[in-house]
Amino acid sequence: MYEPIRSASPRRPLHAMAGSGDFPHRSREEELDIQLAGHLAALLAVTDELGLGEVGDRIADQIARLRGTPPARHTGRTDAPALALHRRAHALAGRALVVAASRADTAAAILAAEQMDAHTAAITAATTPAAPARLVGAL
Repeated sequence: MYEPIRSASPRRPLHAMAGSGDFPHRSREEELDIQLAGHLAALLAVTDELGLGEVGDRIADQIARLRGTPPARHTGRTDAPALALHRRAHALAGRALVVAASRADTAAAILAAEQMDAHTAAITAATTPAAPARLVGAL
């Protein structure tokens, strides 16, 4: 129930955490790789949900490069509205862009930025009311 009182020893100082050397540590680069692959995998799921196969293949290539294995692809479709999926994809691409920039991964950053632009255009097209048709010569 209570942690026993430890005495200082030459091998482990008194202020050391119990078991601090019992698990492997990852470098910052490895952590960023894992984080970027996770964001891209989530983006891939939404991209597959939207039916954007060619873009999904490009995202899957980046994930395979980071993880060393190709990702599982999303096969089923839900009834989620396209606008909601585009908004989610935009947010995920933004997260991937931040991590890619942090780890100086140019290829992933460019892909994420392109996806942000594409989903921004899709959101804008879906939310902007269509302009009324004007007749030529009409005032």
